[in-house]
Amino acid sequence: MKQKSFWQRPEGITGLLFLVAILGAVGFLAAALPWGTILANTLYMAGVIAVLGVLVYMVLDPKMRNLIFYMYKSVMRSITGMFVQIDPIGILKTYVEELHNNLRKMNKQISQLRAQMHKLKELIVNNEREIKSNLQLAGKAKETDKRNVMILKSRRAGRLKDSNIRLETLYKKMEVLYRVLTKMYENSQILAEDIDDQVKVKEQERKAIHASHGAMKSAMSVINGDPDQRAMFDMAMENITEDVASKVGEMERFMEMSANFMDSVDLQNGVFEEEGMQMLEQWEKESTSLLLGEEKSQLLLQAENDSDVLDLDAPVPERARQTGSKNQYDSFFE
Repeated sequence: MKQKSFWQRPEGITGLLFLVAILGAVGFLAAALPWGTILANTLYMAGVIAVLGVLVYMVLDPKMRNLIFYMYKSVMRSITGMFVQIDPIGILKTYVEELHNNLRKMNKQISQLRAQMHKLKELIVNNEREIKSNLQLAGKAKETDKRNVMILKSRRAGRLKDSNIRLETLYKKMEVLYRVLTKMYENSQILAEDIDDQVKVKEQERKAIHASHGAMKSAMSVINGDPDQRAMFDMAMENITEDVASKVGEMERFMEMSANFMDSVDLQNGVFEEEGMQMLEQWEKESTSLLLGEEKSQLLLQAENDSDVLDLDAPVPERARQTGSKNQYDSFFE
């Protein structure tokens, strides 16, 4: 993942505000100083030249510049941490709680969708039964030369057939929704387990790294141009939080879209709003899914395959990462 620069992070915003304040104070001080008196005094002028020399040295020397910037970032991070949660371990713990809450909501949403699909399937079957009955009555009316009855029953059968075409299209979309929700539920369970593992292991590891690589040692690493172990570890943790944030966000957006779609369906009257259908179709056309990966295209193909019958009576899968399988975030520390 692309690493955010210091200025793109919360502490960077704090640093920018402080930098503006410092530059403003320096500008005000420079304008307020009696430069005529200072330049007229040899000692004062020597002091000004010495200060300017130090500033030029700090700007031109890479090691000194890196050290000053490192110290500035550390101070800004400490100040920001007083008001905003910027510790990646703490952020991950928040995401774990949010993910478990979302899993409970998603499980409930899957159950509601399954109930709707059962009702829709029953409605389609009843319509087919009534279509067959109306066609039989129309046939008998034709044989007995009852034209009005024949027309009435034929039209009734035609309307039910048109209705079933729309309902079957709706059922197909619901099937896509159901398959995606259940797969997201499975993958999110593994995601939650992986994050739990990372938090437990990396919290202790982070304490050990921060204890063995103190602020002074990290500063010396920066001066010597060596990699800062603390910074590299925190960078990996921040990458994990970015990835988890994206996946949790995708999960919540799809759940919201699913809820809107289901709310737009009126099974009693056999109607549904086109907007909900269009939202789902738009999601299908989107190229990638962080939570599903390559499984997204497979799910869509399964929903289109009439021979791959969806078992609505199957329980919602409770899935966990297999023993010995690799945590998806281990590679972030390689």
